Amino acid sequence: MKFLDEAKIFLQSGKGGNGCVSFRREKYVEFGGPDGGDGGNGGNIVFKGSNNRNTLIDFRFQQHFKAQKGKDGAGKKRKGANGNTIYIEVPIGTSVYSDDYTVKLLEIFDENTEVVFLKGGKGGFGNHKFKSSKNVAPKKANLGYPGEEMWVRLRLNLIADIGIVGLPNVGKSSFLKFVTNANPKVGNYPFTTLFPNLGVINNKDYQEIILADIPGIIENAFNGSGLGLKFLGHIEKCSQILHFVDINKKNIIKDYQVIRNELNKYGKGLDKKKEILVLTKKDLVNDTVFKKKINNLKSYTGKNIYAISIKDKKSVDSLINKLVKKNKDILTEKEIKWTP
Repeated sequence: MKFLDEAKIFLQSGKGGNGCVSFRREKYVEFGGPDGGDGGNGGNIVFKGSNNRNTLIDFRFQQHFKAQKGKDGAGKKRKGANGNTIYIEVPIGTSVYSDDYTVKLLEIFDENTEVVFLKGGKGGFGNHKFKSSKNVAPKKANLGYPGEEMWVRLRLNLIADIGIVGLPNVGKSSFLKFVTNANPKVGNYPFTTLFPNLGVINNKDYQEIILADIPGIIENAFNGSGLGLKFLGHIEKCSQILHFVDINKKNIIKDYQVIRNELNKYGKGLDKKKEILVLTKKDLVNDTVFKKKINNLKSYTGKNIYAISIKDKKSVDSLINKLVKKNKDILTEKEIKWTP
């Protein structure tokens, strides 16, 4: 699925209702006294986590969220109704930042999270609140307090099991399309993928694995080059990395180094994540070149290396089986760590 991972929205909590100036009017009661009610409180703006959402695409069509104003007070000490609260549902893993991204204001971790982000203004006091021994008939009431308003930025970090990384045009999107129902844009030129894509693998053990195709990683991506720094952040939530290298390129060790260097420079634990190294497009080289390149890369990295081609289903199935086993092992490790 294609999704939007950033959005800018305007939030405004409701203004409080005004207090009322009113006096009791009743037959045979000459001086009924003040009975103006208080204004209602303005509606709040509340962020709520939702497992039913996995994209910020809805915020492309609605950018303004304004809570309801509190109703004014009335006679007979009737308090105005409170304004309705607006609940903004966001996917799990969404962070809320100030408009200039300098301050992280909030992060939504789970579906049960509900956070009052902007409080509505309090309602003003009616004139009955100002009655005193010195002023038995006050003609004063408070206006409602204003609500709060601000522009904020939403950023969604992918909640995926495996992040697929590599230089542009190494076959990440083609692989995702081949093994899942995702439909990313595929082409033979760099930066075909302009947005992250998600796909789900369902295997015979009923284990669901979510793959994320991470676009835009080139040399100096950690400084914002290519499609920028933000896509590296999506890998933070992934439990392992699927690193694709195009076997048909001249210097595959250098290509491997470029991605590893970017992960190291970005920090935040990306360089320590478990990595499965895959050579793609193996159908484009002969056996001699294939053996030479895979041995060179294996000697350099000290890792087991998988080689695939989407034209060779057997090679892809072998990789999928490895991913399933690795993911199962990681889940088992987590369960052991969480055991009291």
